[in-house]
Amino acid sequence: MEAQLLLRSLALPAASPESRRRPSSPRRRSRASLGTALHGRRPHVRRAPRPSVARCSASEDEQGGDLKGALSGMVDARVEELLSREENKGLLDGLERASRRVDKARRELAEIERQEAEARAMRNYVEQLESRASEIAESQRELSEARALVEEAERSLSQTAKARDEEQDGTQINREEERLESVKVASVSALVGTLAGLPLSLTQVTTVSQLILPLGINFISCALFGITFRYAVRRDLDNIQLKTGTSAAFGFVRGLAYLGAGPPLELNLESLLSHAFSGAVYIAEGLLIFVFAAVSLDFCFKMRVLSPFPIESPEPRTGSD
Repeated sequence: MEAQLLLRSLALPAASPESRRRPSSPRRRSRASLGTALHGRRPHVRRAPRPSVARCSASEDEQGGDLKGALSGMVDARVEELLSREENKGLLDGLERASRRVDKARRELAEIERQEAEARAMRNYVEQLESRASEIAESQRELSEARALVEEAERSLSQTAKARDEEQDGTQINREEERLESVKVASVSALVGTLAGLPLSLTQVTTVSQLILPLGINFISCALFGITFRYAVRRDLDNIQLKTGTSAAFGFVRGLAYLGAGPPLELNLESLLSHAFSGAVYIAEGLLIFVFAAVSLDFCFKMRVLSPFPIESPEPRTGSD
């Protein structure tokens, strides 16, 4: 408001007196002629002024420049005069105060914008915290679900251990059955092997008392062979390599043992040939005995007279039964 008053005071004196001498407008002239016609008077007709002769452009430019300089000097002098007046000093002071208030308002606006930016950043940070809080809640829910699964697995494991403990007595009975079945297999193998080696033993002795030792050795060897054969073959009854390999291993061990119990080896051709022939005979006897025992056991397994390892047990009862 104070600035407008100052500008208005500066603009009012700047008006030139030539503006007051401007001729009346055509609208005013028409109103005057209309008034005289209504009152019965003859209007005074003014003659149009003759056009003046145009001046040269150079003189007009000089006069225009002088006029501008005069006007600018008058305006500057008028402004200095107005500024030096006492009544305008209050206006200038008000203008300065207004400018200071504007600067203060700008600073306050900048501070408000800064606070708004900080509030916006804080809002974004709060939103991030809320999103992280939701992620933490989701992780806690997943953790609780995993804990529930672990507890369920522990319960199932404890139930399995309890069921195993409950079936321990039945397992003990199965072990006893396995041992009894192994004794049966050893008896059959020992009997068949002893009978298969009896003709060979009769060719090596002259009295009945001399027959006791080879028969006892054959009986014990074939009994051990039967137990080993049962646990080695298990239920792979069609594996011919496994069955013949077990028999050959026991035959070689028995033949080499007999060869080692004979006379010592001497470094001459006769002793080498003698030990080679004796070793071949002993190994052949062992192979014959254990092959007969293996064939008898295989026949008994297939005919279900004896049971291979492990014994087939009935299907366990389920909890729904």
